[in-house]
Amino acid sequence: MPRLTLKADTPRDDADPARARRRWRTRLATLVTGIACLLIAPCHAPQAQAEEGYRRFLAELWPEAERLGISRPTFDRAFEGVEPDRALPDLVLPGQEVKGQPEFTRTPAQYLDGGYLGRLSEQGRALLKQHAAHLAKIEQEIGVQRQFVLAIWGRETAFGSHRSNYYVIRALATQAYLGRRKDMFRTELLYALKMLEDGVRTRDNMTGSWAGAMGLTQFMPSEYYTVAYDLDGDGRKDIWTSTGDALASAANQLRAKGWVSGQSWGYEVRLPQSIACVLEGPDGRRPLKDWVKLGATRVTGDFPAEALEAPAFLLMPAGTYGPAFLALENFLVIKAYNMSDLYALFVGNLGDRIAGGQAFATPWADIKQLPAAGIEEIQTGLKSLGYEVAKIDGKAGMNTRALIGAYQKAMNLKVDCWPTEAVVKHLRANPLVRAAASAPAAAKASRN
Repeated sequence: MPRLTLKADTPRDDADPARARRRWRTRLATLVTGIACLLIAPCHAPQAQAEEGYRRFLAELWPEAERLGISRPTFDRAFEGVEPDRALPDLVLPGQEVKGQPEFTRTPAQYLDGGYLGRLSEQGRALLKQHAAHLAKIEQEIGVQRQFVLAIWGRETAFGSHRSNYYVIRALATQAYLGRRKDMFRTELLYALKMLEDGVRTRDNMTGSWAGAMGLTQFMPSEYYTVAYDLDGDGRKDIWTSTGDALASAANQLRAKGWVSGQSWGYEVRLPQSIACVLEGPDGRRPLKDWVKLGATRVTGDFPAEALEAPAFLLMPAGTYGPAFLALENFLVIKAYNMSDLYALFVGNLGDRIAGGQAFATPWADIKQLPAAGIEEIQTGLKSLGYEVAKIDGKAGMNTRALIGAYQKAMNLKVDCWPTEAVVKHLRANPLVRAAASAPAAAKASRN
């Protein structure tokens, strides 16, 4: 870039002050423009690189789309004018913390809001009668109880009243390009393009959630092709406007994931002191009758006789700061619909209430939800100490909660199985954790 300077005015400018002022304004404007270019150009470079990366992503996607039977006109039309949406959750962006999903950023008390669950329960009981014929047919053909089918609908779209309007191709392309789960969303993007190619949806009406889920019961594109169900027999699997098809599709997805027909998802319980939160999780499953022998009791009535032989495991989503449950296989099936303990518990409890059950007997404490970075630090620290951390993902699931409890017990701390700042600080001060953290740095220094 040429060097920018201001030269002294000539004698002719001194003789004409107006002309001198004009020349000075021109030169000053040139200088300001030059400085602005110098300042802004470095900012434009990363943006240009990002745009080039996105173009390369699309170019690499095209051969895969073509192999799936997608035509070039369909592909080009789908992406015309489409840029990544960097405001979506779950993206990995330089210098920014990943914006988590509500299932992992809200406390149990917030997510399982009693007022909201109550309103949905009321609506669900009315819909139980309104859609009785569809629900009876679903139970007969697919084997999933009607209350849980309705509960999925209630959790996903509040029975159709909540509809997201993200352009699904843009949402999926963004997640496949910038998200945490690129491979999964790349596959979903290809199936969304196939839906356009097959005429299932058009660019104008292909709207859904930030993660690309569509319809009354929020199906991902690949799920549409694998488990969508034509309940009314009209030759179309309409999960958008046919309540029967949408509910049957949700039921069929649960069946495909292993639903045990006629069985509940689980029961709220009261525990003796001998059953601690460190026992939480599917790894500790045993027949329900064995938990009864250990002193677990149902908060309302007795356990159904037919459930006593069923494998059950301890579930404590808030550690010791909320209700405890003995969960059955169907809890894990619901969780496979959306990989969150709180989601599955919401659906399970909503289904129970629709069928005439009650709210949680034990209240949820008003506890703090630690940010994902703090939970990751706990997971990393525990793993460095030899604890069997399933995944370092910043989410306080059953495995993480139980291991926190095990660590608290080993360190003679208060055992509450909940990720807190106190746990973070204790791990930071633990000399074994500090030694493990410094080992990679020391090894790198020795290699250099």
